Amino acid sequence: MRKILVTVGIFVPCVVAILAVWIFLGRQVSLLVDRFGLIEIASTPIHSIAYEGGGTAGILIVNDLSLSLNDTKIPLSIGSTKDNQFALASGGKVFAFGPLSSTTQNAAYDLAAVPQAGDHAALVMRRSALSWPNVFDFNLMTGQSPSWKRHMYYQLLWKKPSGATLEMLWRYEQPFYDRWGSGFMTREGSTGLVRIDIRP
Repeated sequence: MRKILVTVGIFVPCVVAILAVWIFLGRQVSLLVDRFGLIEIASTPIHSIAYEGGGTAGILIVNDLSLSLNDTKIPLSIGSTKDNQFALASGGKVFAFGPLSSTTQNAAYDLAAVPQAGDHAALVMRRSALSWPNVFDFNLMTGQSPSWKRHMYYQLLWKKPSGATLEMLWRYEQPFYDRWGSGFMTREGSTGLVRIDIRP
């Protein structure tokens, strides 16, 4: 009997501690778990890429998906090269997507291009394996707040036949009301463009 009581006495506080961490530090725990693996939702070939903005911020349009370049701590520059290529520069390196498009379809954008022959370009969408309870967020305007949240990741992967590669990663939050909503909820300091990697 004493052994059972000791076991219960250890088990119950551990469960309470885990629940407390999940409730109060769920977002941070989810980010930690994300480092070890994510759940892939979809992988879509990139057929077009376009840009709207002033060169250091704005919107990158991948197929029909708009991804923000604003409010990021990553220095970047977008423009055209001397040989009229749509390009992105960051960390002292430049990645050229391809020749600038001048079709009527892309007339609304500042810059646009399409993958060239031999390019491997894809947009991969993933989500966190661990959601967290959204206990302390209140919406005073509508009176409704999501009961759960999880992270959504959008990864742009582009590889040229020359071996040049570009990876861009965006992270957002996805709220759950009666179903999972848009995967583009922002949170200052933890969402938006979080990584650019140009190689070699």
